[in-house]
Amino acid sequence: MENTTNRRKALAAATVGAAALMASTTARAQGRADKEGPVKVVYHVTQGDAQGSRCLGNVRNHLAADPTAKIVVVGNGAGIDFMLNGAVDGKGAEFAGLVGGLASQGVSFRVCNNTLTTRKISKDRVLLDATIVPSGVAEAANLQYREGFAYICP
Repeated sequence: MENTTNRRKALAAATVGAAALMASTTARAQGRADKEGPVKVVYHVTQGDAQGSRCLGNVRNHLAADPTAKIVVVGNGAGIDFMLNGAVDGKGAEFAGLVGGLASQGVSFRVCNNTLTTRKISKDRVLLDATIVPSGVAEAANLQYREGFAYICP
């Protein structure tokens, strides 16, 4: 009886070990597959127009070097300001044109609804090329952790 119990325990341990090995191998294979596809990057903007301007320049340069990159720009806090209608850079140029141009190249812009609510900013002030998400921080985290995006804070 004791011999049978030991065999069952050994078989259960081997089954768990095999399952863990398969999961690890699958994860590594998936990682390799992701590395063969387009680079995925989330640019996280939290500090206002100056950082937004740097971010847009970085994104423009990124696409010039790698036009296949999948890029998402997430703003929360003061980082949404450049994605609002009428926002201008340090030279007085409206951000809307550059955001629209990058959006036409496949860049996704996402604005934090928590910030809009806290700052009492109407949703209709958000640029048409930007999408409102429930939480900018959660969006950046989900893109990085769940979807494998590299994280850049310009």
